[in-house]
Amino acid sequence: MYFYTIDIAHPPLTSEAAEMMLDDEVRRIHSTQKWRALKVIHGHGTNDRPAILKQVVYNWAHRNQARLLSVIPGEDYHILDTKTQEMRKQCGQVPDPDLGKSNPGITLFWIK
Repeated sequence: MYFYTIDIAHPPLTSEAAEMMLDDEVRRIHSTQKWRALKVIHGHGTNDRPAILKQVVYNWAHRNQARLLSVIPGEDYHILDTKTQEMRKQCGQVPDPDLGKSNPGITLFWIK
């Protein structure tokens, strides 16, 4: 498998715990040849509650962009997206049930 998946939404982590997990997992992926991307399940919120963890993930990605080749929101993760095409070409064309689903509850990081 070309990406590693973490779920910070079930049960929901605190912002601090989510950021620590992101740091740890990106460090782990960077040090191995097995994975090149990280899929983060952060949830998409509800009408009553905004997607707080999604914003935490995006803020973390912005601060850590030097460690990432690309950030692909779940809404953009489809075969016609240029970043998705490039990542899948470099990392592998394995089947992924989230590909093309326009899932706002996930974000993919392509790790340097």
